[in-house]
Amino acid sequence: VQLQASGGGLVQPGDSLTLSCAASSSDPTLNYHALGWFRQAPGKKREGVAIIRKWDGHTYHLESVKGRFTISLDNAKNTVYLQMNSLKPEDTAVYYCAAGPPLARCHPNDMNFWGEGTQVTVSS
Repeated sequence: VQLQASGGGLVQPGDSLTLSCAASSSDPTLNYHALGWFRQAPGKKREGVAIIRKWDGHTYHLESVKGRFTISLDNAKNTVYLQMNSLKPEDTAVYYCAAGPPLARCHPNDMNFWGEGTQVTVSS
């Protein structure tokens, strides 16, 4: 599985940003994967932000981003998005998209494939 993330940047507090991640694979079981967004701030462990199951659309969002971030999926394009609103300085991190098995939790240890990160910086 190949994952290509894009959409990071430098924004001010309160701004919005949308991350995109295009997934591709010759393996048809990709349709049953879970796709997620993770982030890692300097000096901190990588944490799960949101995850969505390709096969039933079930989502999970980290408590601290609920109501601000929304994960969504375009199955036709095999692309997962992370809409981030009301961004805060503490959201600053490198964001990664990842793919895992169908019942993967929103935890880095559950994911099998990783894309390169995209930097999100929230600063005034």
